[in-house]
Amino acid sequence: MAFENYTIKDIAKALNLSTSTVSRALRDSYEISTETKKLVLEYAEKINYRANPIARSLKERKSYSIGVIVTEIANNFFSQVIEGIESVAYSKNYQVVISQMHESFERERSNVEYLYSRSTDGLLIALSSETTDLSYLEQLINKGFPIVFFDRVPNDLQSHKVIADNRQGGFEAIQYLVKKGKRKIAHLTGTKKLSITRERLEGYKMGLAANRLPYRPELVKHCEYGGLHQDEIEQAVKELLQEEYDAIFISGDKLSMGYLQAMKARPETNLTKIEVTGFTNSKVVNLFSPPITAVRQPAFEMGEKAAELLIQQIEAKHPIEKFETIVFPTTLVER
Repeated sequence: MAFENYTIKDIAKALNLSTSTVSRALRDSYEISTETKKLVLEYAEKINYRANPIARSLKERKSYSIGVIVTEIANNFFSQVIEGIESVAYSKNYQVVISQMHESFERERSNVEYLYSRSTDGLLIALSSETTDLSYLEQLINKGFPIVFFDRVPNDLQSHKVIADNRQGGFEAIQYLVKKGKRKIAHLTGTKKLSITRERLEGYKMGLAANRLPYRPELVKHCEYGGLHQDEIEQAVKELLQEEYDAIFISGDKLSMGYLQAMKARPETNLTKIEVTGFTNSKVVNLFSPPITAVRQPAFEMGEKAAELLIQQIEAKHPIEKFETIVFPTTLVER
């Protein structure tokens, strides 16, 4: 049995209204009275009316879709950000198209170009570990294509940005470790190219300075792909074990998991003697062995805000000239 495909014209004819009145009522326009909106919406529900997205997009020159590009959907932080993005997007009748770039600049650029060519209305993106050339993104922004950056953001592009307070998160992590009696604190982090790496390292240094502890470069290890490849973590752990340290601050989920895995593979190490803290949004952090004191980002709320800023920009009547950088506080969850 086929479903009948009702149109705005059918509703207008049945209610003896103009098609423009029905269209505005369905879009909740201020030009239409409450009584008329109620009449139209009740009849539309009665006949199971569904808007034609293709016709709507052609008429309004909008696809009602937004693109989201992250390094890996399986990452706890990014999956929670996406949940926040979707909660806002779907409430405003936008579809979400999600792409992964697995820390590859070429894949990042390819995904951006694909989403732009498919007429998505705007883009939410966290930059890859390899990204240094921002010219292609700048060109799109200069064309008026709405882009909001989150988590891993560029310093120089004029756009909305949504981030966590990475410096404060790093600082509080070191304060916690010092309070536990630790004095030789290592730091395992990602590539120097990323904003989050630089900011969390600054927080680490601030924490050391506040407690009159020396900064020792040999205790800071960078993994260029943020733990995406276990061998880079294995090498970092091998180098750290040649030094003397009693605690470690780790800057991300993948790195934390990889670090514990690498240490457990070495029977000569005693994990219980090394206090571990770091950025992670895992919901089962207490099941880790040993447990990790977590620096949590409000990922869902960050996704919500990023989506709100993007949709505001998409629907703005005039070009946006003033951009915001929204900074969310982190939370330290003790083991």
